[in-house]
Amino acid sequence: VQLQASGGGLVQTGGSLRLSCAASGRILSIRVMGWYRQAPGKQRELVASITSGGSTNYADSVKGRFTISRDNAKNMVDLQMNTLKPEDTAVYYCNAVVSVPYVAGDLNYWGLGTLVTVSS
Repeated sequence: VQLQASGGGLVQTGGSLRLSCAASGRILSIRVMGWYRQAPGKQRELVASITSGGSTNYADSVKGRFTISRDNAKNMVDLQMNTLKPEDTAVYYCNAVVSVPYVAGDLNYWGLGTLVTVSS
């Protein structure tokens, strides 16, 4: 299973970016898809996640500014980021909890990460 993320870049404070991530490979189902981020010198943290049923979870710091959405048929997840702040600067990682053939239980997969830089 591979996760391919796109959409990072440089934006000014108050601007918007949209991140996209597509999962490919031998996938039976994807229980949860989400985005994490890691800023320099900090631990990786959850930004937002969404289940196959559409239930969402957001970090307090992004509530009201970021929106996560998912296309189950295409195994894709998007993160719309509005009103960006300098503290949103980080490498953003796509994550998926996946069921694959011949393996009991779910496996956790990560994309390579995409850099988001918000200038002040």
